[in-house]
Amino acid sequence: MGRTIFHPDFKPLPYWWEAWTPSTDGSADLPAKADVAIVGAGYAGLSAALELGRAGTAVVVIEANEFGYGASSRNGGAVSGGISLGKGLSSRKRKADRGDWSREASALLSDAADSLRLLEEIIAREKIDCCYERKGRFVGAYTPKHYDDLNDRLDALNRDAAAEAYMLPKARQHEEIASDFYYGGMVVRRSGKLHPALYCKGLLDACRRHRVTLCARTRVADIARQPRGFWLTTDRGKIDAREVVIATNGYTGDVTPALKRRVLPVASHIIATEELPAELAADLIPNGKTINDTPRVLTYYRMSPDGKRVLFGGRARFTQVKPQVSAPALHRLMTERFPQLDGVRVTHAWTGNVAFTFDFLPHMGRHDGMHYTLGCNGSGVAMMTYLGTQTARKILGATNRVSAFDERDFPTRSFYNGNPWFLPLVGCYFHLRDRLDRLMA
Repeated sequence: MGRTIFHPDFKPLPYWWEAWTPSTDGSADLPAKADVAIVGAGYAGLSAALELGRAGTAVVVIEANEFGYGASSRNGGAVSGGISLGKGLSSRKRKADRGDWSREASALLSDAADSLRLLEEIIAREKIDCCYERKGRFVGAYTPKHYDDLNDRLDALNRDAAAEAYMLPKARQHEEIASDFYYGGMVVRRSGKLHPALYCKGLLDACRRHRVTLCARTRVADIARQPRGFWLTTDRGKIDAREVVIATNGYTGDVTPALKRRVLPVASHIIATEELPAELAADLIPNGKTINDTPRVLTYYRMSPDGKRVLFGGRARFTQVKPQVSAPALHRLMTERFPQLDGVRVTHAWTGNVAFTFDFLPHMGRHDGMHYTLGCNGSGVAMMTYLGTQTARKILGATNRVSAFDERDFPTRSFYNGNPWFLPLVGCYFHLRDRLDRLMA
């Protein structure tokens, strides 16, 4: 490992796991029968289970690994309230007439904004101690054109997503970030951040209080329909369930091949720096916002909950690679934005899968009789909580209206079987386009 990058106490593990490590604690034996079986114990699966458990439903959550092993304890902890739907809405706009697109975009943004309210409600109601703060977000414009594009989205975000957003020109961006890297950007007040692993732990604890059966290290091998529900075959036995919810997101596998073909598991990589001098740490992001930017190969970053170190993430590679590869790449991107961090060492580096969709929008619905909630597109803390809860309410018949994300066309591509072999090529192309855009700017 490079002497200038890696701290002597470096760990190839998530920084978040210092506070809570995924485990099998509280894992139960697989019951023979349940009203609802949920595959996947991430935010979506646990939120669905919590809502069902509160209603007295007999629900089982089946997790192939330790509880919290996946992206729900590995992400950056930024909480969006609908502002991250832009790319998906732009894609839909090209395929619909203006009136249809406007109505569709408004409904999607409105429901996405509701995800933030729901997350805050769950945290307060279940008394989840996860360092949640509504500090807002700064979206840095990578080029002047990107600044104009953000400005074009401003009215819709404020009107439909209640984003409380405004544009911040380059001359004023030091109000939010001690960097000259961007060409200004958008400030979004209605956005937050939390400790993702502690939020996952809080959802697990809440599920236990509401008598949800949680089964760790239980791998589903087959799901078969029967006249009154489903048979799920696992490596720990079989279970008969009236309803099934697939909440596997970036870890969707061969048990549901049709759903696997509709999501692209993309690796996202994050590093944590060593503790910084207090004055430097306080100066970097003075108002405590989360930061993300607008190139195709984006980065996202924030200060740790104690404000002492930088947590910096992005698509250093689009596939899983060792920290010896991802950490130097992320460190270089970090110091491009913060030259004052040159020489600061890395204490943690880790990766996890996020699920992208071909239309860049989250999805919930039914396939072959099974419910699914998939495709957070890298912004899943609030959205997966929302989709899981909405799916539970749909099963209970307790929702007043159909969510804008429910039963939408869920596209795939010809010859795509769920193996994204082409991602390294896409990554190289995106990096090249980003460099050209920056040079032209």
